[in-house]
Amino acid sequence: MGAYCNENLSFSPACNLSPSHDLRLSKHVHDNVHGNIYLDPLSLKFIDTEQFQRLRELKQLGLTHLVYPGAVHSRFEHSLGVYWLAGEAIQKLKMYQGLELGIDRFDVQTVKVAGLLHDVGHGPFSHLFEREFLPKVLNGFKWAHEQMSAKLIDHIVDVHHIDVESEMIKRVKEMILASSEFALPKSAKEKQFLYDIVANGRNGIDVDKFDYIARDSRACGLGCNFDFHRLMENMRVLGDEICYRAKEYLSIHKLFATRADLYRTVYTHSKVKAVELMVVDALLKANSYLEISSSILDPSEYWKIDDTIIKTIETAPDEELQESRDLILRIRRRNLYQFCNEYSVPKDKLEHFKNVTAQDIACSQKNGGVLLKEEDIAVCNVRIDLTRGRQNPLERYHKDYESDEKFPIPDDRISHLLPTSYQDMIVRVYSKKPELVAAVSEAFENFQLKTYGVKAQVHATPEKKKRRL
Repeated sequence: MGAYCNENLSFSPACNLSPSHDLRLSKHVHDNVHGNIYLDPLSLKFIDTEQFQRLRELKQLGLTHLVYPGAVHSRFEHSLGVYWLAGEAIQKLKMYQGLELGIDRFDVQTVKVAGLLHDVGHGPFSHLFEREFLPKVLNGFKWAHEQMSAKLIDHIVDVHHIDVESEMIKRVKEMILASSEFALPKSAKEKQFLYDIVANGRNGIDVDKFDYIARDSRACGLGCNFDFHRLMENMRVLGDEICYRAKEYLSIHKLFATRADLYRTVYTHSKVKAVELMVVDALLKANSYLEISSSILDPSEYWKIDDTIIKTIETAPDEELQESRDLILRIRRRNLYQFCNEYSVPKDKLEHFKNVTAQDIACSQKNGGVLLKEEDIAVCNVRIDLTRGRQNPLERYHKDYESDEKFPIPDDRISHLLPTSYQDMIVRVYSKKPELVAAVSEAFENFQLKTYGVKAQVHATPEKKKRRL
């Protein structure tokens, strides 16, 4: 994707999709973000399956609702939203450049189905399942929900005998995997811009972000000054990639800045991470008995796993689940792992940063006093970026259009108020027992002194927190 510049180009208001059949005869649902969402017949065949309906049992923001009570929306809602925006995006391109680009009904339907099914293989508790739980039990084996989405799509088609072209399903899976490390070779050499719509592997500007940024901000009661409608009205395909008018660079920066702000204030809130650390420990202790991780390669079993696994553990009488039940009971009673302190990794240390572990902190305690064990400490390494690690999201992707010529917009040409660094790495330390907060905090300070020569944290751990028993 990029940006183009053509001041003489004016877009007429786009209607809500314009399929060949009468929208009044379509099934529709009312969404609290996008209004009426009209569902086409093929998409309904996927929606009305137990595998897709499972998404109702997956909260979009996982355990965040324990801090932001309004954040109870599901991946079902989000998937319908991405379906709708994907359809609007491809219809707008068809309206303005359809003949030039050769966009046909097959393309429109493929993009919409990809938007609908992009998260069908998602795990429980937002990204906790695949990023925090599975790496601790798989011994280096890599697993991604995008891969499971692709497998589940095949499973749904086979089990429910959905009449759909095999080439369409192949393209749908390619579009879903386009932004992951497991991206498939694209079967079509032409119309590469179609892969920019749902999961953009080029620069991350896609309708998936458009939906979850608006939806999550609304659910958490936060303001959102990013307007995706403006971007969608101004997109145009040049050189087989979606570009935006050059003057929209600040809108695109707002997209990524809003995303980063959500990560800092919502997704990685210190209390949210405390709950997540406890749920990971509960799942790890229950895994050998419940075999939670055993189904991650089998779509016929995987779809049965959702957020209700916590209730299963909590209400089961089995002695083997006692430790897991105790952890969940602590969450219910708000007896959480205690946040001790945090620091941002210095900018000049980011490139060679290695994740801090509980062992690093335990080994930094001074002789005498309480003897800390590794299992007394939880460490959370939080990475927050605008979109592509340490790269500026505005660089290399924004291209101008006048005579089909494209150019990047370097950040120093935009504003000196924009950040000079595009990534934060925050190290947070928690004590699993309230009575050890003082000892863990001291060991954490010693670790910072040993690593950087100074205490990188902004302030000391409050004395009141240290005295809590």
